[in-house]
Amino acid sequence: MSTVSFMKKLAKTNPAKVIDLLNERLTFERAGVKLYDALLERMRASPEPEIKAMIGQMQENRDEEKEHEEWLEEQIGELGGDAHALTEKALLVQTESEGVERVVRRDPSIAHDLHALLIAELADNAGWDLLVQLAAELGDRAAKKEFRKRLLEEEEHLIFVRGTVLKMTQREVSQPPAPPP
Repeated sequence: MSTVSFMKKLAKTNPAKVIDLLNERLTFERAGVKLYDALLERMRASPEPEIKAMIGQMQENRDEEKEHEEWLEEQIGELGGDAHALTEKALLVQTESEGVERVVRRDPSIAHDLHALLIAELADNAGWDLLVQLAAELGDRAAKKEFRKRLLEEEEHLIFVRGTVLKMTQREVSQPPAPPP
């Protein structure tokens, strides 16, 4: 489905701001793909069967993040924007994402990576929800439908990651502490 018509309707009054919002989402999706890639690499190297069992779902989530990235690039291009421009909101998201990326770069713990991914998925959901609500407020039903499709995928990611973090945390809490050396 060509999305030019609905994006042009959404961007009718202030196309630069709509492009900025889409670049913000795009920047976040790119960061999400990098986060999933790093986590998947660690998961594949893990000897734990529980971790290995999650790889398929994590790969599916990563691939959907990549699809969102590519879709946003297309929408920005159709509106005459630059998908590689660091717009005002894209710079904001880039800065916000640095903390999550720092956890993954410096900390080899898969549990910590999953916690960072949970934070990222919460923010990702909020970003897509904002676009859904904006399209609804502006009466752009087609844009709302496209944004909602991606929001629903992100909600599935969030449910999976939240459940995984909960299980890992329950396991940690239910184990007695190791004796001091």
